[in-house]
Amino acid sequence: MSTSGNQPLSGAIFEESELLTVAELSRICAVDERHIVELVDEGVISIVEIGTTEWRFSGTALRRTRLALRLERDLEINLAGVALALDLMEEVERLRRALQERS
Repeated sequence: MSTSGNQPLSGAIFEESELLTVAELSRICAVDERHIVELVDEGVISIVEIGTTEWRFSGTALRRTRLALRLERDLEINLAGVALALDLMEEVERLRRALQERS
């Protein structure tokens, strides 16, 4: 019998209000920093302006980056398609919340 299922999982709690650098975001998402730049260029994620020369990203960017990477990998969608899919998914969620508030 294998004991690999008995190993504890490890992780970290990330506060949405914390800001990440390009290096931190790429490390957490296990992608090259150049790919993070491509996500920014395509409009998949946005930079939080804080008045420094280094880009900073919010927790929302972390969530969008992880989802974007899954869409790229699992569905083989290009970055333009990923950006559109994420925007549409967020719009559907916004509309669902609005419907729930009305009832």
